[in-house]
Amino acid sequence: MKALVKSRSEPGIWLQDVNIPKPGTNEVLIRIEKTGICGTDLHIYNWDAWAQRNIKTPRIIGHEFVGRIVDIGPGVKGYELGARVSAEGHINCGLCRNCRAGKRHLCHKAVGIGGGRDGAFAEYLVMPAGNLWPIHDDISSDIAAILDPFGNAVHCALSFDVVGEDVLITGAGPIGIMAAAACRFIGARHIVITDVNDERLQLAENMGASKAVNVSGNSIEAAMEELKMSNGFDVGLEMSGNPRAFNSMIQNMYHGGHVALLGFLPPETEISWDQIIFKGLHIKGVYGREMYETWYKMTQLLRSGLDITPIITHRFAVDDYEEAFRVVHDGHCGKVILEWE
Repeated sequence: MKALVKSRSEPGIWLQDVNIPKPGTNEVLIRIEKTGICGTDLHIYNWDAWAQRNIKTPRIIGHEFVGRIVDIGPGVKGYELGARVSAEGHINCGLCRNCRAGKRHLCHKAVGIGGGRDGAFAEYLVMPAGNLWPIHDDISSDIAAILDPFGNAVHCALSFDVVGEDVLITGAGPIGIMAAAACRFIGARHIVITDVNDERLQLAENMGASKAVNVSGNSIEAAMEELKMSNGFDVGLEMSGNPRAFNSMIQNMYHGGHVALLGFLPPETEISWDQIIFKGLHIKGVYGREMYETWYKMTQLLRSGLDITPIITHRFAVDDYEEAFRVVHDGHCGKVILEWE
């Protein structure tokens, strides 16, 4: 089968022919139809410091996908051949304290597909049946292929009560934009999103942001004044991984506000602890999705009318993966889909 493999410890990924995996007990084999390229995949492609610390080669990368079940291993119940599925990409141990307490998204032994084990950028993928998420007929395969990152956005947006609240989102990448759309749909008052990419900022406004601020020439404070906000933001969603953006968020939070951190801030990030302590801010780290409450919530948001289709801006055949990664690297895009059929 075709697969995109990180086969060497250097920049790049390579389209290779590898063996089709076989499902074991409680596993299924999925024929991949579409995959989404994630920022994590770009880190692996570029072979930056994070990738060098976390990825062992060779590895089939990728974790955003939709496909159909084509083989079922022993012990699997509740699924049939041909079923259209995506899956939670973090495979947890099932035995630790958090897993046993029903908080599987906090499993400290979790292994991610496309990182800790072979992933979805291939014609076929083996997954534990317990990680599958059936795709409702109301949801297109394009959207199903990006439920993983949409789940990040929904997890952040639902971490705190945003109904009637003022929300600041730092980072207008695809997840930040989808978070803005989710916050608008569930009833936030004002949603301000910041970045330095005008194309993505415009897309964010089109998808529900009240104000999109290019911080290279404008300020959050000016946006607050325009929106007649006097006290600061109630909820902050940090999606950028940029230390300056994070500290600007902290400076503009209302006392007692809540902040969700999804972006990967570098270890050397300096934090204004006075702002956090004296404002009594609540900080929550977010990784992945809640298993499987977030999957349920985002499915029902989509079925209730939340439209995130504009976030998908490019589609490529898998043979054109180099061009697809170039588009993601340049940033003139939303989500980029690879077609495997």
